[in-house]
Amino acid sequence: MHDQQDQDQFVVPGAAGAEAVVFVCTACGAALTGPLTRLPSVPEAPYYAWWDADEPGPSPATVPSGCYAIETEPYGAPLAVAEVPGPVMPRHGEHWNVEGKPLVSQGPRGNIVINPDDARGLELRHASPACCGATPDGGMNQLCACGTLVATLCSDCCLPYELHLSADHVRAVRP
Repeated sequence: MHDQQDQDQFVVPGAAGAEAVVFVCTACGAALTGPLTRLPSVPEAPYYAWWDADEPGPSPATVPSGCYAIETEPYGAPLAVAEVPGPVMPRHGEHWNVEGKPLVSQGPRGNIVINPDDARGLELRHASPACCGATPDGGMNQLCACGTLVATLCSDCCLPYELHLSADHVRAVRP
């Protein structure tokens, strides 16, 4: 688990986080994003009536291009049975197991949430099954060119369109 000190490693000095950072793989140093500026929090996912869409595809991005935010809630696998229904992950809605019991995320906190279109050089691996994109249910599913899993893509039509960089597998550097 990450505490506030871990999350502070991504706080950029300056007026309201106005300075940009680039996120790199901790294993090989490869740049995984271009310069991004920190938002004070993860925005709410935009409303998207995916069932009325002319063509299947991802929802509008939660985070604007050129920005990032720190996820303060658990996100991704493992999913655990809960006593009461609630969002399985932030902006993800309710989720149930095959026995009809509600699930919640016990995944990591402190992920760096970006617009998936701002990622560079990542390859999709072992995505959880979905009709037209990746889900975070199976855990990290984005591979750096060096072979390290570094992020979780959420891109299915009925879910928020966002990429969660793992705070344990990336670091911020000045461009």
